[in-house]
Amino acid sequence: MSQETQPAVATPPAPGPKEKDGRTAQRPLVLRVLARPDVGVFLGAVAVYVFFLISAPPVREASAMANILYQSSTIGIMALPVALLMIGGEFDLSAGVAVITSALTAAMLSYQLTMNVWVGVVAALVVSLGIGFLNGWLVVRTGLPSFLITLGSFLILQGVNLAVTKLVTGNVATDDISNMDGFDQAKALFASSFDIGGVQVKITIFWWLFFAAIATWVLLRTKYGNWVFAVGGNKDSARAVGVPVNFTKISLFMLVGFGAWFIGMHQLFSFNTVQSGEGVGQELIYISAAVIGGCLLTGGAGSAIGPVFGAFMFGMVQQGIVYAGWNPDWFKAFLGVMLLGAVMINLWVQRTATRR
Repeated sequence: MSQETQPAVATPPAPGPKEKDGRTAQRPLVLRVLARPDVGVFLGAVAVYVFFLISAPPVREASAMANILYQSSTIGIMALPVALLMIGGEFDLSAGVAVITSALTAAMLSYQLTMNVWVGVVAALVVSLGIGFLNGWLVVRTGLPSFLITLGSFLILQGVNLAVTKLVTGNVATDDISNMDGFDQAKALFASSFDIGGVQVKITIFWWLFFAAIATWVLLRTKYGNWVFAVGGNKDSARAVGVPVNFTKISLFMLVGFGAWFIGMHQLFSFNTVQSGEGVGQELIYISAAVIGGCLLTGGAGSAIGPVFGAFMFGMVQQGIVYAGWNPDWFKAFLGVMLLGAVMINLWVQRTATRR
């Protein structure tokens, strides 16, 4: 009887070290933390603060910090909706003059028609939201870049502000409304101060932090926040999965209008009158604060916290230069350096996030 031979069983090779590819490689924790744009701007804000803390001793006083935070809040309140709009992939170059349009509307309607100032405040809100709606509607209906649409709005509003103010008041500024009904109540809401430890703190600081908290919650915890990121990343893909692209973009422009209204009311009730030629160039400050805060120029990425630190850096530099006794013209130079640095950091973050 023949004996069958059993096939030899191959011994499996000893397991070696697992190979890692770019898809599964885990970057170091430090790089992952630094890749967050809001972390980068936070470190930048700390560096700017320490710099002026050393070079400008008055900054160490509580009253000086209150002034710095106030200056930051007037930028930061507008930088928040501008940042949301940029995350949604659009720009608004009319944001600066829209602030003045809102203030002029409230002042002239209240004074010229001898009405309670709250009538002017509400009318200004309607006008500001209407400007935002028109900008957004033109962008989604024409398909033209928001840069061109809002550049046209900027020029129109700048001319209207000057021409209508001269026509109605005979001057380049509105009349004083401090003696009108409702002024004290409106001032308490938009431009009052609180005494905290012997230091006068403006209410806009609290509004700024409140709006930042709301914006952060909306971006991270709501469906609307997902829509904002989606339309900024790729509007065609967003529309394909059911995102209301047109509604999202128009509503973002209207949010910028709301911010312009709020800051316009603050300026009006802080100074009782408004100069019709102001606001030009402020839109670049708002956009720069958002970019420094980590909002990519291409859209689809950013946060609400980053622009808070970006606005703080602006306020810190603007007031720090004064406290240091330097020529205020250096502010523009600092602005350029911070903006270029932020763009470089954002580019590094984008490349780090997409590297495999």
